[in-house]
Amino acid sequence: MIDFVKDVRLWFAPQRVRDEGETPDYRFSLANERTFLAWIRTALALVGGGFAVDQFLPDLRWGVRVGMSLALLAVGAACALRAVNHWVKCERAMRRGEDLPISRFPVVLSLGVGLVALAMVLVVLLGWTSGR
Repeated sequence: MIDFVKDVRLWFAPQRVRDEGETPDYRFSLANERTFLAWIRTALALVGGGFAVDQFLPDLRWGVRVGMSLALLAVGAACALRAVNHWVKCERAMRRGEDLPISRFPVVLSLGVGLVALAMVLVVLLGWTSGR
């Protein structure tokens, strides 16, 4: 729990990461930043997908549409938060000369997106519309 609080503090004061260990080769820090940006792009795509489902599929039953939208929005929000936390942990590990952190989040993200995709397949196959 203490490490998590310290990680969250570093989200808002990333210059403090420099206080730990030695400066790694800048290429590793830049690669870490590119990975962060890739996670942010993924988060933005998920949030956009959540809004798209809600706005562009009005004929879906309300519960189905809102459920899929909220699932995509929640996974997108989690992805954005995970991105910054992972960036901090990786930067700290590189500075300390430690192994990079292992995460289960890619599995969680895959399951979340897969479940929404499965729901969309069911919607297409079963035609769950509001009957307008």
